[in-house]
Amino acid sequence: MTSDTNTPVLSGAIGDYREFNPPAALEGHFQCVWSNAVRPDGGGPSAVVPDGCVDITWINGELVVAGPDVAVAISTLTPGCTVIGARFRPGAASRWLGLPMSEIVGGRVPLSHFWGTLAREIAQRIGDASSTAEGMRAMQAALSKLAPDVEPPPPDMGFAFNALKTESAGRGMAVILDRLDVSPRTLRRRCQEAFGYGPKTLDRILRFQRFLNLARQSGGERLAGLAFEAGYSDQAHLTREVRRLSGFSPATVLRQYGA
Repeated sequence: MTSDTNTPVLSGAIGDYREFNPPAALEGHFQCVWSNAVRPDGGGPSAVVPDGCVDITWINGELVVAGPDVAVAISTLTPGCTVIGARFRPGAASRWLGLPMSEIVGGRVPLSHFWGTLAREIAQRIGDASSTAEGMRAMQAALSKLAPDVEPPPPDMGFAFNALKTESAGRGMAVILDRLDVSPRTLRRRCQEAFGYGPKTLDRILRFQRFLNLARQSGGERLAGLAFEAGYSDQAHLTREVRRLSGFSPATVLRQYGA
């Protein structure tokens, strides 16, 4: 999809976005590695919406940590550029970066802030690559060398993330509290460390992501039906939440995804 030079486009609808499984050395720490190649006639403002995740991205020759978002973040993509990224598993980022995610909510922080010259050396290796695939291999090789010295993420936060991702709001929270045998206060503190915010905010974001996934494959389904499938109380609830988290109306989301 080609964007107007001033009108933001959802990041998932601009460029050729692709995800790949991480190598075995990184499976316990990263969900995926990915690339997004922007066409020469594309580019412009890209709307990155909250997804409950933290990524290391290589963009414009620099490695940057994209912290957990609670609102849409606008970045400008140059026509013809390619962005490469690695997405942490739930709870893994704090182990690699050495701080709770609540400290970088909504932030875009150079990886050199955490790793110093090592981050710049890795970025240079990626930049020297002759192709996107080679650049991704360079990133994965560098991370794989570091992985043995990093403790894997706590499984309880992976469980919490997946429960909220797949269950309805009230049901998901009840399942988590029962399975982990923790108080709501403890769960909130653990979620803030792992995700940057509490479970209620994470639940809102993951429900919004359910709507986006449905929107990509809606086939012309009416918004009322999508709202029900995603777990919203009604279409008005869907509209409020989508606007708060993306800045777009649900109808605009469907249009940008070509639904």
